[in-house]
Amino acid sequence: MSSLGDVDTHVREVLNIVNNPLAARRASDSVAQSWLRCLTEFRLDPARFVMPPVLTQYELTERREAATDLIACSKLEMTTLYQQLADPELAVVLVDADGVIVHQVSSVPFGEAVAADGLRVGAMWSEREAGTNGMGTCLIERECIAVCQHEHFYPRYTSLTCSAAPIFDERGSVVGVLDVTSRSKLLQQHSLVLVGMSRQMIENRLIDARYRHANMIHFHSRPEFVGTLHAGKLAVSDEGVVLAASRSALFQLDLRSPAELCGKRIEEAFNATLEDMIARSIRGSFHPVTVYSAKANSRFFLTAQTPREGASGTTRILMNDPASARSKPAARKDTREPASAGRLDKLSHLEFGDPRMASQIQLAARVIQRKIPIILRGQTGTGKEVFANALHSISPNGGGAFVAVNCASLPENLIESELFGYRAGAFTGAQREGRRGKIVQANGGTLFLDEIGDMPLALQARLLRVLEEHEVTPLGAETTVKVDFQLISASHRNLAEFVQTGMFREDLYYRLNGIEINLPPLRERADALALIGHILETESDEPPALSAEARQALLSYPWPGNIRQLRHVLQMAIALCDGPEIRCAHLPAEIVNGVTPATQAAVRAPAATMQPPHLAGDADTSALNAIQVKERETVLQLLDEHRWNVSNVAKVLGISRNTLYRKMHRLHIRLSHDTPAADNAPSDA
Repeated sequence: MSSLGDVDTHVREVLNIVNNPLAARRASDSVAQSWLRCLTEFRLDPARFVMPPVLTQYELTERREAATDLIACSKLEMTTLYQQLADPELAVVLVDADGVIVHQVSSVPFGEAVAADGLRVGAMWSEREAGTNGMGTCLIERECIAVCQHEHFYPRYTSLTCSAAPIFDERGSVVGVLDVTSRSKLLQQHSLVLVGMSRQMIENRLIDARYRHANMIHFHSRPEFVGTLHAGKLAVSDEGVVLAASRSALFQLDLRSPAELCGKRIEEAFNATLEDMIARSIRGSFHPVTVYSAKANSRFFLTAQTPREGASGTTRILMNDPASARSKPAARKDTREPASAGRLDKLSHLEFGDPRMASQIQLAARVIQRKIPIILRGQTGTGKEVFANALHSISPNGGGAFVAVNCASLPENLIESELFGYRAGAFTGAQREGRRGKIVQANGGTLFLDEIGDMPLALQARLLRVLEEHEVTPLGAETTVKVDFQLISASHRNLAEFVQTGMFREDLYYRLNGIEINLPPLRERADALALIGHILETESDEPPALSAEARQALLSYPWPGNIRQLRHVLQMAIALCDGPEIRCAHLPAEIVNGVTPATQAAVRAPAATMQPPHLAGDADTSALNAIQVKERETVLQLLDEHRWNVSNVAKVLGISRNTLYRKMHRLHIRLSHDTPAADNAPSDA
């Protein structure tokens, strides 16, 4: 409560505005105009405070029902904003278009304190009822505003600072105000910025809620901003008519009001049809694709998504045959499609007509819903991590983090700290604040363990304990951390054979192997041509065509490096192509000639007869990709130079003997039991 002296001073300052408008320079223009409205239009007296009226419970229920979608779209953002500001002396407030508080987030003590001043759910905080204040003044000014302490009309509120932002609907009307009211003596500029960002999230949520059956287009002049708050958002009907536009969309298109765009066809904004946008987005795995404004003077990047609730006829046509969408009329079904169909739609970018791949996708989509552990089996480069990430997106844990760990790429001495984390000072070189391990980071999400067969046996035991007890103990810590995550593992090896040889724990194998999903190698897939077209679409804004010779060369090559190798070859071809068509001249010679590293090695080798006596039999290298074949040759050369002394080679490579033995095993370099080197027996074998 302000003292009587402060009240008199504040009242004189407000009344001085009427007789001396120049005094308004001491306040912002918006505040000064608000004071004038309160004095001349609403006939309020700053010396006679009147508590804001409060609706009856019946009136409040009616008011909240009328603003159901606004409240539903605001609750999460309000809670998040309150946590971001992290100040117990503030309240995040939502008022409707008439200034009635319909929802409020605050600490209990602060909520009780400001309720005595009339700041409570059901109270009316329009300028007519509460004088100059953040919420009421924002409703009239229709722009973000801050009202700091003495700028309030009534002296009773001079201990408060308000930061408010108007919430607009798709028609450009103000439907409410988001406000942060605190006891801070200084205006916190970051509060106003965060309020503005939260307001924008609420506006986007409103469009999603009100147009669930519409196609959504997100666009921006810069590709990195597509999918962010800065992107424009359009809701478009199946017939290609714009139903709603966010204020960011209007800004991007240099329009002043939604009426300039809503009700018009999408072709009046961009030089592409809705069907074309959706088809290109699907083929590009929803990476931003390029379009131009209808007048072809501005370039934009966009993604187009089909309705979240009930796929339209247009969408189903495009998923099966993009060309047919232009000849068949779109028809909407009244009944929703089953949830499984929606999940498969999200995995559609993983297969393009191969029946084996389609069956594995359907199986994985069903299993992931029950949080069953999954092992992905496939050669290097078949897209195991991409597949795992897609499964994560449709899993019950899809809202959490996707944490990937490559067990083969991490040095042995770092795997444990990376997986389980450590507390400060746990070992020499540990960070002062400690570090969360990958397992804790995946809590509530998905943990993807790639090349799980390369995990050391000692760590396999620790991982098994985590999976059984659902808790992890960081290195150097005494307390455990509870964890819950979806587990997806992957390996290009046969883990069942590893179990038989003792290189993989049997109990861990059965704990991981809820179900095994097999990804076929590229050379066995029936949809290779469609996959090539998809990669060209994603790697180029204007994808070139393939000459008949180039297409035949690509389809005939066995692709030992699978999809990863194919993508690299096509990226290089696009870079070399200086016209509308990729020809054989733009492809590597080994692709055109059909020669793989394995066949090249076979041509060079009478070397098989020159193997050292320590090698046990001929090694089968057909399962190795080009990089692994080169690595194998390097390791063999080092072993020859050091007379097959494993310790010396490990020192040269800067790794432990056990790590080198695992590497040799992966590269199919085998030693006989009668090797003369005494130190060649692995300690963990």
